[in-house]
Amino acid sequence: MGICGVGTLPSDCPLAEAMRAQDGLYTLSIKSPDGSNSLRVIGSIVEYLFAPDNHDAVVERMVDAGVRIVSLTVTEGGYFRNFATGAFDDLAEPIRRGAENPIRPQTAFGMVVEALRRRRERGIPAFTVMLCDNIPGNGEVARAAVVGTARLSDPELSDWIDKVVAFPNSMVDRITPRTTDDDRAAVERETNLIDSCPVVCEPFEQWVLEDRFPMGRPPFEHAGVQIVADVEPYELMKLRLLNCTHQAMCYFGTLAGYQFVHEAVADPAIAELLRRYMDEEATPTLPPVPGIDLDDYKRTLIERYSNPAICDQLARLCAEASDRISNWLIPVVQERLAQGARVPYSAAVIASWARYCEGIDDAGQPLELIDARRVELNTRANLQHEDPLAFLRDTSMFGDLADNARFVDDFTDVLESLHRLGGRAALAEVLSRNSKETA
Repeated sequence: MGICGVGTLPSDCPLAEAMRAQDGLYTLSIKSPDGSNSLRVIGSIVEYLFAPDNHDAVVERMVDAGVRIVSLTVTEGGYFRNFATGAFDDLAEPIRRGAENPIRPQTAFGMVVEALRRRRERGIPAFTVMLCDNIPGNGEVARAAVVGTARLSDPELSDWIDKVVAFPNSMVDRITPRTTDDDRAAVERETNLIDSCPVVCEPFEQWVLEDRFPMGRPPFEHAGVQIVADVEPYELMKLRLLNCTHQAMCYFGTLAGYQFVHEAVADPAIAELLRRYMDEEATPTLPPVPGIDLDDYKRTLIERYSNPAICDQLARLCAEASDRISNWLIPVVQERLAQGARVPYSAAVIASWARYCEGIDDAGQPLELIDARRVELNTRANLQHEDPLAFLRDTSMFGDLADNARFVDDFTDVLESLHRLGGRAALAEVLSRNSKETA
């Protein structure tokens, strides 16, 4: 039993070359706050395929009857979802191009569809598609993508997939920053091994998985996985507390000149923003989470962010925010507004992102916007000096928030302060103003 890894994008080529050179082995570097570093070599990847070199080899590997689970990790923007509706976008160019020649698929979803088609033709039961990413309801979102891809070329196959293939939901949580040259050098220094692709992470880990595997599964629970009937409470907890506080810190922190997460959270004002957002805005939207003490979880988050050994870059958290904000934070805003509450801290986060998208920090240094919609975001953001709601009027991301007077007041107050005072002073003003109101 083992894992066959697959790189699906041309940018995965360096990893594919490293995996081949290292026989699938890599070093896991677990960095603790006290500076200690636990290192071990992982050998679970027994094969690695690079799809751009041979898509058919990847499809045939999935057709193999010995393959019972196909695991996908997809970025927020990789599901080809319509920004406005959240539905699968079957008009996306890669999807349409793949539908014209489905037996030579180019996307991950196309390869899954073709593998399932061949298994069905050969009388091999369907594998389970297991998701491991940050999308709410990731199993159902993946189902929509796979079924929607199949429907463009073979409606009957699409119906069969929808009926027989399981797509269990999951929640995964472990801070894993981008590997740097310093990390590679440290591994070589401590182990005398040259590793081109070590993985760096924090000690904390949590994986919650819906128990829906018709073809069977390994005993994941023996490795600490929480096997549950309903993932949603855990998923909402993680997305609305961890992922949203990442967004809360990264724009204010970047505007203020910080580079790393631990630097930003060491700023008392940023740490206080995170606590107030979690306690006053996110937590009231969360259902009970079996086996979890939310107060303890929130304290642990601040401790995890404070780990200087991880050196998690704020730039990583700022990337692809158009997907992250709309999927993670906007639902919190909408729920609290529907409950009749104000959301001054969420409004401050969105205002800090709007200010960040202007492409320059408080010191006048340029900021690189990494986002599929970066041109549109930058254009809207740079209209804000004359029209403070220019950014917020994008209904595909914000719905009708620009029409909500309570939210608009909070948003425009913070945006004006950001322009007038800069990130640090504007955040201090937000905390002071709302502390007085709630005292």
